[in-house]
Amino acid sequence: VPRNYDPALHPFEVPREYTRALNATKLERVFAKPFLSSLDGHRDGVNCMAKHPKSLSTVLSGACDGEVKIWNLAKRQCVRTIQAHEGFVRGMCARFCGTSFFTVGDDKTVKQWKMEGPEYGEEEEPIHTILGKTVYTGIDHHWKDAVFATCGQQVDIWDEQRTSPMCSLTWGFDSISSVKFNPIETYLLGSCASDRNIVLYDMRKSTPLKKVILNMRTNTLCWNPMEAYVFTAANEDYNLYTFDMRYLESPMRVHMDHVSAVLDVDYSPTGKEFVSASFDKSIRIFPVDKGHSREVYHTKRMQHVITVKWTADNKYILCGSDEMNIRLWKANASEKLGVLAPREKAAMNYNQKLKEKFQYHPKIRRIAQHRHLPKSIFCQIKEQRIMREARRRKELNRRKHSKPGSVPVVSERRKHIVAVVK
Repeated sequence: VPRNYDPALHPFEVPREYTRALNATKLERVFAKPFLSSLDGHRDGVNCMAKHPKSLSTVLSGACDGEVKIWNLAKRQCVRTIQAHEGFVRGMCARFCGTSFFTVGDDKTVKQWKMEGPEYGEEEEPIHTILGKTVYTGIDHHWKDAVFATCGQQVDIWDEQRTSPMCSLTWGFDSISSVKFNPIETYLLGSCASDRNIVLYDMRKSTPLKKVILNMRTNTLCWNPMEAYVFTAANEDYNLYTFDMRYLESPMRVHMDHVSAVLDVDYSPTGKEFVSASFDKSIRIFPVDKGHSREVYHTKRMQHVITVKWTADNKYILCGSDEMNIRLWKANASEKLGVLAPREKAAMNYNQKLKEKFQYHPKIRRIAQHRHLPKSIFCQIKEQRIMREARRRKELNRRKHSKPGSVPVVSERRKHIVAVVK
């Protein structure tokens, strides 16, 4: 065997590194304890949440009984409680400067509140209240201007100083469940309607741009904070779809893993991953360019997860669920929190590189990907795998016994798109 006698090259370098990578992967699974704490205090299911644009430790949550709470995450306690609406709080968003926030509810009102609590002896009053004609189901604030958008029967664009909308945008006649401003191209909006449409609007032209119709209804969408054209839609058919808004004919990626309707989605501030909340009582973290999740979080008590947010420092995930709790998770399950010594940091980086180098090795891949799932989810995954295989077999048989070319091959990405209207 030819041997290189350079003392820097060790003959067993690769086997040694492989063993170290294996140990690092095993230790990662041992130390994977993602759940940090739960914020309890709501008296009804948590329906929506909002992040503070300037303060990392502040988060807002709205419940199904019309109550809004402001939390301090550092102390893990509620700072302030407001009885904001009659009925559900349907949506909330903070102003880009962080001085106030907006809520919409089932009582057909839009209310603006101060972020700071009232002075001693003052009443808890909203700054502005707008009475609408219909129920508003969602709200989002512009990232730079004093403009916000609400959705319900149509998408309304409001100036903060006025009590009537600047313009109303409609396309079709169905209720719209959520509306989101693009964080980069700030004049663009996306909305999801219950007639299975995702509609894109341009605020400058005050007209809808184009829409894509899917097989099932989309619950909400989220724009990628790093790539202006990319957004991800959470759908009722258990999947998430990442679209490039320039080419809506087929999604860039179909993300499959959930076993029930996906109710909410939020991007990490790096734009490389997003987190999704589902009716199947779990949340999953997907890399943007992968079809399957890298992580799934669940607890025994957690019920249907309705809302989810990724904090602005890329470290934590917050999810609000049916059983009145907001849970705080680590975005990276085995990450050590707190100050790291230089040697610890170096060892961590070294282990990370080793895991990347050997990630496709069967043994290491099996350990890294293994997750314990609740029995209900585990059984449903198995069932759906069987159903998917049966559908594939049926299609193959149909193609085999038909005239050549009469049964076209439809890719997984195009299967779920009905039409694109411009």
